Amino acid sequence: MRSMALALLAGMGLALQSTSVDWHVAVSQLTRGPRHHFFGYIGQARTIPWSGDGRYVLALRTAFQDRMPEPTDAADVTVIDTTEGNRVVPLTESRGWNPQQGTMFYWDPTSPATRFFFNDRDLASGKVFTVLYDVPERRRVREFRFADTPVANSGVAQRGGRYLAINYARLARLRRVTGYPGAHDYTAGVLHPEDDGIHLVDAVDGTRRLLVSYAQLAALIRPARPDVADKALFINHTLWSRDDSHIYFYVRAVFDDPKQRIDIPCTIRPDGTGLTMHEHLGGHPEWRDGTRMVGVKEGRQVVYDVTTRQVVATIGGPGVFPQPGGDIALSPDAEWFVNGHSLSGSNGYTVLRLADGTWARTPEMTRGRFTSGDLRIDGSPAWNRSSDAFLFPGLDAGDGTRQIFVARISRGASPVKP
Repeated sequence: MRSMALALLAGMGLALQSTSVDWHVAVSQLTRGPRHHFFGYIGQARTIPWSGDGRYVLALRTAFQDRMPEPTDAADVTVIDTTEGNRVVPLTESRGWNPQQGTMFYWDPTSPATRFFFNDRDLASGKVFTVLYDVPERRRVREFRFADTPVANSGVAQRGGRYLAINYARLARLRRVTGYPGAHDYTAGVLHPEDDGIHLVDAVDGTRRLLVSYAQLAALIRPARPDVADKALFINHTLWSRDDSHIYFYVRAVFDDPKQRIDIPCTIRPDGTGLTMHEHLGGHPEWRDGTRMVGVKEGRQVVYDVTTRQVVATIGGPGVFPQPGGDIALSPDAEWFVNGHSLSGSNGYTVLRLADGTWARTPEMTRGRFTSGDLRIDGSPAWNRSSDAFLFPGLDAGDGTRQIFVARISRGASPVKP
């Protein structure tokens, strides 16, 4: 790596090393206090905060960040209008959210410039549901409510038309950081429910069917983990492949106790066939292409094929990623890969161009006291649609509020020696 382009903006910069092309990458702050703003979950499986035309960025706005939300605590569902000086436009409210994953924002792939999904909960019953919202019309055009099985969005198909749904009340009971505390849990007291697991919702006609149950998953993993018999299972990280042919997810139990923890990745096809248990990949694996995932194995960022169940490639050489198991995201055009690391009380990001393996590392962003537990600020990078920028959460250096920052990559900086 013979040259380096260095850019500074608002006191922050990113140095990109390159063998052939110089790149200018700047970090800027998108939102400001006194209230807190964040997108939410990791930008995996093309989860993109920007609208289809690039005008709006989805964000939750809250009045606090020092505790988990109670059932009555509503967050503002907003869009940031990038054509009007990043003005924050409040649209509606949600009571289905948490600091780590937000409200599971997804622009509707069939109407990406105007409509998006988010989760909510009924104030009276505590039951969770998913909302489809129209920005120009400023209204909820549909609410997906299932009275007997209250579940909510955990991943929209990349080509649209359907979404996966899970029981966020069960998650709040079994791993609080991932759920909505105080929501109505229709599976309370049941270790492996036959009527809960991953649900598949048709976003056109509003019907729901159970794709795979906890009872099925317990039977699948029992040969490897006989102790599943006395452990309550839950599900995290339901990710559609880029062609919507496979779904990757984790079956978990007793997650906060390493000695008893169950943490097994599985795949299934959206028609319910092909349920398969896989060897463990660390971090938060992301789909690359076809049937290949990017994850961590033996301290390396690797590519794993879910069909052959083998590691087929490695991304980045020794020393490139300070924490290969951090939050990762592949750009929509599959040309850029970002890995977030959370070390020494700060978040930082390594950006790698897959074509030639050149890479860059951002400055460290302080997490303040939010380094662990339910309120932690994870890396959570999420790309834009043109694959030349990603947003991430951080603390405002001036007032300590939780805000959204953007790292933007462009051509044309003059090379300087490191």
